[in-house]
Amino acid sequence: MGNRQKMVFGNWKMNLNKKEAEILCNELNDGLAIADVKVGVFPSFPYVSQVAENANHFSIGVQNFYPQETGAFTGEVSITQVKDVGAELALIGHSERRSIFNETHSFLKKKVDASLVAGITPVFCCGEPFEVRNAGEERAYVLQQLEESLFHLDKRAIQKCVIAYEPVWAIGTGLTASTEQAEDMHSAIRSWIANQYDQECADSISILYGGSCNASNAKELFSCPNVDGGLIGGASLKSDSFLAIIHSF
Repeated sequence: MGNRQKMVFGNWKMNLNKKEAEILCNELNDGLAIADVKVGVFPSFPYVSQVAENANHFSIGVQNFYPQETGAFTGEVSITQVKDVGAELALIGHSERRSIFNETHSFLKKKVDASLVAGITPVFCCGEPFEVRNAGEERAYVLQQLEESLFHLDKRAIQKCVIAYEPVWAIGTGLTASTEQAEDMHSAIRSWIANQYDQECADSISILYGGSCNASNAKELFSCPNVDGGLIGGASLKSDSFLAIIHSF
């Protein structure tokens, strides 16, 4: 794994209320005092500033934003606004944003650019649905996601990004990619980055696994040479399971 930063991020999705978020933050602060892993949580918008004020040992991210700086976009939130209240990370391209909210490659490219301009770390999600995996076309599918939304960046810019591979067929389904499947795709992503930029660049970028990663399989997944951590869904909503994943390095 070289000296790449180890990371575990928790995507809360549309879960937790104010009190639950506060309790979870306090438990994470207590449990993270000695972790040498970069930890981040992605709360729902109403709680971003509250969580940011209570976060001692972890970073705050946003699950979504609109790529324009300001303007007449009723109901939307800009990356500069969330940065203003303490966000340092932004999820971009999560499969739910792609499938439910129809976010396109070109729109995600704008989000990547907007977050880098704002000095926010993009956590760029890529991954294939079941029918693509079933057809054996997962590599071409994921490569296209990277080419159309990320590979326009220069070397210095892409080194500020984090990539999260999420096999869509393993999110919330209870299915998990085998360690072989996870390592195979992570290794492919790293080789595509090396081809596009160079090996040094590829070796510096953290690639996280996101797909039903939990306390019982994290150690095995994180032992893969090209898996640098996890983007965690349901298991990040309870401090014991989230901390177990973080400490499984």
